[in-house]
Amino acid sequence: MTSCCRTRLAIVSLALAACLPLAARAQSGASASPAAPGKAAPAHAYNYPTEGRVEYVLGCMDENGHDFANVYKCSCTIDKIAAALPYDEYVEQSTFSKYATMGGEGGAEFRMDKARAQTKKFRALQQTAYDQCGLGKPSASASAK
Repeated sequence: MTSCCRTRLAIVSLALAACLPLAARAQSGASASPAAPGKAAPAHAYNYPTEGRVEYVLGCMDENGHDFANVYKCSCTIDKIAAALPYDEYVEQSTFSKYATMGGEGGAEFRMDKARAQTKKFRALQQTAYDQCGLGKPSASASAK
């Protein structure tokens, strides 16, 4: 790993780590008191490990450019995915999506009907998240980094 990659990883890790206490406070505050009349309750998000979020953000930035604004856009994308999928389902669907184009016998498992359905669901969810967060269309190789 180059020093440039280590620096980027450190920056993204720190940014995500700084957001976790805020999210925890927001969740505990929301659960302690009911939502005010006329205001929607905050959306429930599944708890993804920080490493999983950082890996996704770095992969997203590899595909969309290492512009500082993309740290926020890619973080937004994984947050949207985390709001919709439990982590285990995310890992399964993103793995199927990542290897869907693998050729040969090794890729046969990723071309079965179940795998195709998982790939389709994940790519649709990811595209929705990309649209909501201001990113372009995700490439097939970026589907699960």
